[in-house]
Amino acid sequence: MTLKAARRGRIPPFIVMDVMQAAAEREAAGDDVLHLEVGQPSTPAPSRVIAAARRGLTQDVLGYTLALGVPDLRRRIARHYHAAYGVTVPDERIVVTPGSSGGFLLAFLAAFEAGDRVAMAAPGYPAYRNILSALGVAPVSLPAGPETRYQPTVDLLEAYRREGGAALDGLIVASPSNPTGTMLAPAALADLAAYCEAEGIRLVSDEIYHGITYETDGGFPAVTAAGLSDQAIVVNSFSKYYSMTGWRLGWMVMPETLLRSVECLTQNLFISSPALSQLAAIEAFDCGDELDANVARYAENRRILLAELPRAGFDRLAPADGAFYLYADVAHLTNDSETFCRRMLTEAGVAVTPGTDFDPQGGKSALRFSFAGSTDDMAAAARRLQRWLG
Repeated sequence: MTLKAARRGRIPPFIVMDVMQAAAEREAAGDDVLHLEVGQPSTPAPSRVIAAARRGLTQDVLGYTLALGVPDLRRRIARHYHAAYGVTVPDERIVVTPGSSGGFLLAFLAAFEAGDRVAMAAPGYPAYRNILSALGVAPVSLPAGPETRYQPTVDLLEAYRREGGAALDGLIVASPSNPTGTMLAPAALADLAAYCEAEGIRLVSDEIYHGITYETDGGFPAVTAAGLSDQAIVVNSFSKYYSMTGWRLGWMVMPETLLRSVECLTQNLFISSPALSQLAAIEAFDCGDELDANVARYAENRRILLAELPRAGFDRLAPADGAFYLYADVAHLTNDSETFCRRMLTEAGVAVTPGTDFDPQGGKSALRFSFAGSTDDMAAAARRLQRWLG
């Protein structure tokens, strides 16, 4: 007898993880790889975080915490919103999560019913649509290109409605975004927040790349949706700016009406986020000099790739306002980005992510380069790609 498998597990893979596996196999075989595929800082957690973790290992029981998080950490996150954005957020609305991934799962479960429709820009982070699909919520792609800086806009939402699109229950925005690194101007985000409130659409703002912005070419700082709507869900993480990917810790700013739902979901799905990570993360907000040095390195990596990738033939790049990605239109080189990436890894030893991870259709002629690694690796990767395509 063959037992059935649930359909919800038949979602597409997170392709970047498959690329990481292929790169690891190449390295295990003795060949070197330059990693431009994964959005992971190449630096450890800040020194004060590591010191706090050492203290926690010897001085704390490290048992379960309250489901919504360690109170001291929730208070510290609330203080961060006032210091960074001038926004007052009660610490009662802060929910500590096992990474932003756990945050998205909790947010989607609390805010949306099976059969609801949630819109997002394409290209966009694949886990949005894949988690929604696993939960029976319909992801709605809004094709976004250079004319909107690859971001959703009120005009795109209105065009969707004029074309007969079914009513939306949610909208996900990310600024800076993955994979393009583009940002919404403060006024544009405010317009989206107001539109969503007027139309009864739940706004979910992915802010995990806040802190990593370049503000070049007339750019602007990131703003938080927490200061624009008390009905918005804000998701953030210690993984990116705070260089703590493996600590699996994030947080959300939740509307008061959803707090009890998220608390009950957390109690049953996770019990709590990792205790050691929570205790150590309290120190992360006082490590600005160390963390901003990382951002300065990302800025130099970005400068190198913006100068050198066009010499290899990658000359159609999205404007990277923040995060640590460059999204390249490679229609003049391939219409099969997955095969192209496999060849790049095999023949040049450079790992990048195919655009199909972020846009199953339009991404067939696109690639994402991550410049979160070392500056030496970025320069070496550019040289390899110039030789490979030269």
